[in-house]
Amino acid sequence: MLSNMACSLIEHKRITTTAAKAKELRKYVEPLVTKSKEDTTHSRRIVFSYLKNKYAVTELFREVAPKVGDRPGGYTRIIKLGNRQGDNAEMVMIELVDFNEIYNPKGAKADKKAKSTRRGRKKATSTDEPTTEVESNDED
Repeated sequence: MLSNMACSLIEHKRITTTAAKAKELRKYVEPLVTKSKEDTTHSRRIVFSYLKNKYAVTELFREVAPKVGDRPGGYTRIIKLGNRQGDNAEMVMIELVDFNEIYNPKGAKADKKAKSTRRGRKKATSTDEPTTEVESNDED
């Protein structure tokens, strides 16, 4: 069950599950993401032995690992959603941290926002240029 959930998390970047499953999934996925930082045949085989899904392994090494390359740990985030209607189980959303544009504005959206919020100022007249005042009423 954990390998299937880990594959879904890697492929979709976010899944909704119960709190207990999410906490266990975090313990299962984070070492795999750490292994994926080093792209060698040995680390790919180790990760494949846990996931048993070559598409998830490819996604992990191609897209996830470059984004988390400089992060020392804490690759997942658990957000509480409330309780499930039928059995009152606590539901959470577990997601990969670097793929959320709301909490992590390092993506392209942040660049667009930064450019759109710049406002031009009127440039103050510089004091280096001599100002010539023309007096219209010159009475001697």
